[in-house]
Amino acid sequence: MKILITGGNNAKALKLMKAFPGHFVLLADYGDVPGIVTENYAFSSLGVLNKDSIAHILLNFCITEAIDCIIPLHAYEIEPLAKSAVLFGEYGIQVLLPDADVVTGYLRDEKQVLQHFAVYIHGDCIFSSEENATPKKLSSSFNGVFGYNKADDLKLFTI
Repeated sequence: MKILITGGNNAKALKLMKAFPGHFVLLADYGDVPGIVTENYAFSSLGVLNKDSIAHILLNFCITEAIDCIIPLHAYEIEPLAKSAVLFGEYGIQVLLPDADVVTGYLRDEKQVLQHFAVYIHGDCIFSSEENATPKKLSSSFNGVFGYNKADDLKLFTI
């Protein structure tokens, strides 16, 4: 599977890579991005930032790069991508976010520091940065990368 993580110039994106061993991860960001390509990951530029057409920019990029799953880390990408998830799905691209009608409930206060993160796909926790974590099964429509201090207080993992 080919996974796109936005905010690729941020250390949080690099931390998130360890949740996807065995998959190719494309770390992308807006503007200048280092030109590094390895067997398991690469960096790429998404071009000039235009917040008015985020979903369009990312859909075009995903189609061009044959992306299977997108994980948006920039806070300004969350709502547009959640609202466009059905369109992405029509192209076979999974948007790893909660449903658009509930996504704002998972946005965090910018000052809030979260110690751990977990990746949920279809309600199953496939990765947790917390050792000996016992994540609970959630609704099968529950998707996303979440930061947390307490396992019952999940907030989207954003930069």
